[in-house]
Amino acid sequence: MMKLTEDRMYQASLDKDSSFEGSYWMAVKTTGIFCRPTCTARKPKKENVEFFFDPEKAIEKGYRPCKICKPLDKLNETPAYIHELLEELQKDASLKIKDSDLVERNIEPVTVRRWFLKNHGMTFQAFQRQFRMNKAFKKIKNGERIIEVALESGYESLSGFNERFKDIIGTTPKNTGHQKIIDLKRIETPLGPMFACACEEGICLLEFTDRKNIDQQLTRLSKTMNAEIVQGGNKHFKQLEEELNEYFERKRTKFEVPLYITGTDFQKKVWKLLTEIPTGETRSYKQQSEFLGNPKAVRAVGTANGINKIAIIIPCHRVIGSDGELVGYAGGIWRKQKLLELEGAILF
Repeated sequence: MMKLTEDRMYQASLDKDSSFEGSYWMAVKTTGIFCRPTCTARKPKKENVEFFFDPEKAIEKGYRPCKICKPLDKLNETPAYIHELLEELQKDASLKIKDSDLVERNIEPVTVRRWFLKNHGMTFQAFQRQFRMNKAFKKIKNGERIIEVALESGYESLSGFNERFKDIIGTTPKNTGHQKIIDLKRIETPLGPMFACACEEGICLLEFTDRKNIDQQLTRLSKTMNAEIVQGGNKHFKQLEEELNEYFERKRTKFEVPLYITGTDFQKKVWKLLTEIPTGETRSYKQQSEFLGNPKAVRAVGTANGINKIAIIIPCHRVIGSDGELVGYAGGIWRKQKLLELEGAILF
């Protein structure tokens, strides 16, 4: 495992390197505060800092959390007012929250817009449209009349509803029988937010939102399943979030939420083998290839691990280098380390 020296940590803080988030916290002796690696505050001289691998240890030594980077908050945690807006949309499919409505609640529309652009790649208004059309699609799919669904969604014009529906879902309301959608939701975890995707059969993607090439993962999933990925609710999301919470609280070692796995036969074999690694243990890529009955398939096993679309539940983080190095985790090596620490794995 790569050793985090003081020189390396100090340089990472100078670079504001996000790949070190969660690995350490830097405390400043002259100010009495401690920060994340990515804090934007002016950096002190090296002789004036000390490092901690646990924020509680910094507090015990008398340091206060920085007001700029808020090191005690969950990484990229969703603000409470955003949670409230999302809950309202979930309860009322026809709801259209305008900028003027936000102002009445003392919420700055620009702030909301920036948050949705950063975390969902679209404005709040676009997010609401996707959410409405997701619900409309499911109602029409279940046999409800198009005109009634259009009115329930807040549209006075059927032509306007049809046009917006086609823009988002990719087909007209009349042709929903031939179209599929994948529901997408952003969920919170102690190691940062994740994107979850689900279809009728189960969870088909679970990735950290800052995962390398996350856009390619979503595009590949959409193409493989011949479906549009749209913001919306799904019956499997509640179970997924409950089981993840239990996992991070060390109350669960096995997941039961249904999965819908897409991939080649070889990839599926590799991923199934991952689920057979006991919690608290690790294997090398070489060992995995040997378990598959093909000792020469080390690179192919590594490639399959790298494109695993369902993180944590299909535990690719339990595979490490033959020398004990924590390598090859698209969600960040620091997360791989934290997951293995959480599970009590013995690293050699």
